[in-house]
Amino acid sequence: MQMRFDGLLGFPGGFVDRRYWSLEDGLNRVLGLGLGCVRLTEADYLCSHLTEGPHRVVAHFYARQLTLEELHTIEISAVHSRDHGMEVMGMVRVPLYTQKDRMGGLPNFLANSFVGTAKFQLLFALKILNMVPEEKLAEAVAATLRPKKSALDHAGGA
Repeated sequence: MQMRFDGLLGFPGGFVDRRYWSLEDGLNRVLGLGLGCVRLTEADYLCSHLTEGPHRVVAHFYARQLTLEELHTIEISAVHSRDHGMEVMGMVRVPLYTQKDRMGGLPNFLANSFVGTAKFQLLFALKILNMVPEEKLAEAVAATLRPKKSALDHAGGA
């Protein structure tokens, strides 16, 4: 995932002009600008979502398994991309674990703010690709719904 200029988490991507590009060609053009070394195909397609509101957008979601070496290459090339530091503040790895306190790791990560359908897409991918056991994923989501204690509560209301 990426931290965007507005502080929201999202996936790399962009708009595709359907008059000139197939979805995959357009996506690879956009990824080439931001990541440089990843090529997605139709086989990497997972799902699509329609965003509601005044500007309805269809968000197509692709996922691809990478080796650790490929991931390192992407992270390095992302820092040197045209948009780094302007539109994108950097790559972010999603923690696929929950710490003993049941908040650290994935639950805390899911408490961040996500752009558009990015959080739903992340949860969908983690489930459909069996990256996190379904019961652990449900626990992580439930933990983000519980009210958090404020700093004053922790300080004893001093």
